[in-house]
Amino acid sequence: MKRKELLAGAVTAVLLLGACGQGGPGASGGKFTGDKLVLAVLNDQSGVYKDASGPNSVTAVKMAVADYRKKYGDKAVVDTIEVTSTDHQNKPDIANTKAAELYERGGADVILDVPTSSAALAVATQAKNHKKLFLDVSAATTALTGEQCNKYTFQWAYNTYMLAHGTGTTVTKNGGAKWTIIYPDYEFGQNMTKSFTDAITKAGGTVQNSIPTPFPNENFATFLTKAGSTRPDVIGTMHAGGDLINLVKQFNDSGLKEKGIELAVGLMLITDIHSLGVDQFAGTMFTDAWYWNMDAESRAWADRFRAETRTRPTFEHAGNYSAALQYLEAVQAAGTDDADAVVGELEGKKVEDVFLRNGEIRAADHSVVHDAYLVRVKKPSEVTEDWDYEEIVTTIPAAEAFAPASGCSM
Repeated sequence: MKRKELLAGAVTAVLLLGACGQGGPGASGGKFTGDKLVLAVLNDQSGVYKDASGPNSVTAVKMAVADYRKKYGDKAVVDTIEVTSTDHQNKPDIANTKAAELYERGGADVILDVPTSSAALAVATQAKNHKKLFLDVSAATTALTGEQCNKYTFQWAYNTYMLAHGTGTTVTKNGGAKWTIIYPDYEFGQNMTKSFTDAITKAGGTVQNSIPTPFPNENFATFLTKAGSTRPDVIGTMHAGGDLINLVKQFNDSGLKEKGIELAVGLMLITDIHSLGVDQFAGTMFTDAWYWNMDAESRAWADRFRAETRTRPTFEHAGNYSAALQYLEAVQAAGTDDADAVVGELEGKKVEDVFLRNGEIRAADHSVVHDAYLVRVKKPSEVTEDWDYEEIVTTIPAAEAFAPASGCSM
């Protein structure tokens, strides 16, 4: 298959990093597998997760390449970096095929992003088989750094334990003792339900019912009626993206809130709040991996991102920037794109960048641990500028936000 046929429909950007001189493949003595590095973004560019990551994750990766170029100039160890992107449609079989094509014929040195946990697990298998890197940013299943971990896969931004430890524990201790969970019936939703059930139980609460829904889905009325029939204190939704927006809208119209039932959100991004409106989420507590306006450094990067995209970044966009930048730094330090050498540079590295605070790339399981944040959605009267919808209530230290390494054998 010709390269242009392989990448039909994909977005490709080539960024030249100076001429061969002190750096580049000509100076590296054959330490590169080709004449360039290829960073491939594999994600949902048209479905329910397109706003959470989608095309703007490609922009974030390009920003990382530009910053690498600015830092190293002609001292960069490779001349040319190519950023490509492909849509996996949230389907694991398509993700599996696309990953194999990217590694084998697309020349990808690393695949980034990959929302949808079932798709990410397929890509992780391809990374292991091809001995090429996969930096997962947008999939949350703990299996990636647990029983299905491998040497070439890193989980960069968050996982279901982090989300449950923050939100499930706090809501339960604040009086939400009886839960019913509604979840999308695939790997992410199943893993979220397990993590939240564990956190709720440890905090002294109970999960009296867990209700699976199709993925993706538009009509949640029947599932909400069933969830409310047992009069829980809390209905926990484990949905994300477009599914979450639909469910919240229907919950607010259902009358369940007037009956004293609280809605807890397992995973939410700033784009979800913006899409439905801050008034629909006001007061909702959830756990975030990063927030664009949490400090001056984050805001400055978010301003750059907005200039490129006309929107504010989610934590997944910032996570893709961080993963791409640290990958390039590891290549620079290793002087090669050899995957084993790059893995060696990443393992155990402590990182402070625009996304990772108190970050460490854990060698034992390749989980990237960092501070996380319990946040509250502001009331409309508290919003002073567009997109500034979150108030950080508590910073969860990295050591508490992520569980100790367990179940991983590389």
